[in-house]
Amino acid sequence: MSRIAARFAAIRAEGRGALIPFLEAGDPDAATSMAILRGMPGAGADLIEIGCPFTDPMADGPTVQLAGKRALIGGATMAKTLAMVRDFRAEDDVTPIILMGYLNPILSYEPERFCQDAAAAGVDGLIVVDLPTEEADMLVPHATARGIDIIRLIAPTTDNDRLPKVLAGSSGFVYYVSITGITGTRTATSAELADAIPRIRQFTDLPIAIGFGVRTPAQAAEAARRADGAVVASALIDTLAASLDSEGRAAPDSARKVLDQVRGLAEAVRSARA
Repeated sequence: MSRIAARFAAIRAEGRGALIPFLEAGDPDAATSMAILRGMPGAGADLIEIGCPFTDPMADGPTVQLAGKRALIGGATMAKTLAMVRDFRAEDDVTPIILMGYLNPILSYEPERFCQDAAAAGVDGLIVVDLPTEEADMLVPHATARGIDIIRLIAPTTDNDRLPKVLAGSSGFVYYVSITGITGTRTATSAELADAIPRIRQFTDLPIAIGFGVRTPAQAAEAARRADGAVVASALIDTLAASLDSEGRAAPDSARKVLDQVRGLAEAVRSARA
């Protein structure tokens, strides 16, 4: 059983949903990013999503775009992101790590070599935002052969004819993009989630996590009630960005502020079904 499957099974046995916080690798610098990553499990993260900085993040809103820009200016690369995961694994061998990013850096790295190095580093899952189902064979066989889950994105506009095609070959969990548009711009309503999640469950037994637009503890709790997990990204990056000085440098308490926010989100998610 993969780390992702094992973690969701344990969470399901506890009768609750999962919290999946996000951080951009290398934002605003390698040390601060690593401190946040190391602190997330203790703050209540069940799984962790790491963004891979890229120059053209088409699905990301301004918050995540700026985080990626800060990371790239600081020297972030795909190799350094994998090294970050490898260093994390030296201390934590149980918390699932999912990389979220775009196809171009993987193609530049070379897909088979990337999957080999990602597996060796301890990556459990991949979310490749701009990899269409019809072209997934350039990556999926290499990931599957090395035990890496390919996590599919499902949008509100994905109809019932398209759903089985998108979910084919999917593993780990399903990422429901709860809004149309880019990250961090608005939030789905309870009614929208109440319609969407049961529809997706008709086509898969995989856990479903809700992302894009989940910002507050209350919204994370609602996602955990409707589905199997909540992904929180822009809100955490906003907190980090607000702690930086005028030149974009981290303060001594930057990591702590983000981790305190994770704790608040975790408490809401863990009590959502009580």
